[in-house]
Amino acid sequence: MSKNPGGKKNPLLAADRADRNRKIFIQVAVAAVLVALIAAIGIGVAVKKARRDDPGPSPAIAAAANQNASGITGTITDNGAIRIGKPDAKVTVRVVADLQCPACNAFEEANGKVLDEAVQNGTAVVEYNVIAFLDKASSTRYSTRAANASYCVAEADPSKYVSWVSAMFAQQPPEGGAGLTDDKLVQIAKAAGYPDSVASCITDVKYDKYIQARTDEVLNSGIKSTPSVFVNGKQIQSSQELMGPGGLAPVIAAAAAQ
Repeated sequence: MSKNPGGKKNPLLAADRADRNRKIFIQVAVAAVLVALIAAIGIGVAVKKARRDDPGPSPAIAAAANQNASGITGTITDNGAIRIGKPDAKVTVRVVADLQCPACNAFEEANGKVLDEAVQNGTAVVEYNVIAFLDKASSTRYSTRAANASYCVAEADPSKYVSWVSAMFAQQPPEGGAGLTDDKLVQIAKAAGYPDSVASCITDVKYDKYIQARTDEVLNSGIKSTPSVFVNGKQIQSSQELMGPGGLAPVIAAAAAQ
């Protein structure tokens, strides 16, 4: 027998069914929102991780940049050092330096001309391992910005790089200040003979992440201070040989004679 005589709809049953459908709809909608929110959070986390893990661009010196009358070429080593010199040089001088470092400036004053002459006459190649561990010594991360400029100019023309290093140390800002502005870094590069095209590389701090990674690697390798100087793999620790009259000239000459 029919429980609903006359075929009339039960208003209570209909209301209950509508309420149940409404609850189901709300639950589905809430679940959909939660799924979308979780997905968005997951995507956001993945994007942030990808950005954090992205090593950024790496500097490279193109073959065309090495075409110069002096025969001086440039390469970038695995540890990020900018290697400048003639391919058949017998001596390799590695200089680990920070362009904000006062002691590195003193080393440059004693050895800038010595290293330039050794590079020019083919006696030695110099590997400038410019790192950035003194960012806290300025309010504008000057060490990183200067190291970045180092890669920018080396890429453009390795033959001018040694003189650019000397120019940078000659205008080294005092520790604790703002450091040189990006515009000043561009000006120094242009004064050293570099083209306008290096400007964007300098102002964009193009190799920021690369510099941080190489700095960590160099410091983790056992380097404790700058300048740290090696001649044919042997660290030079004598202050007389590093900073005395004639600087590294006798050490380079002795290494070349072996």
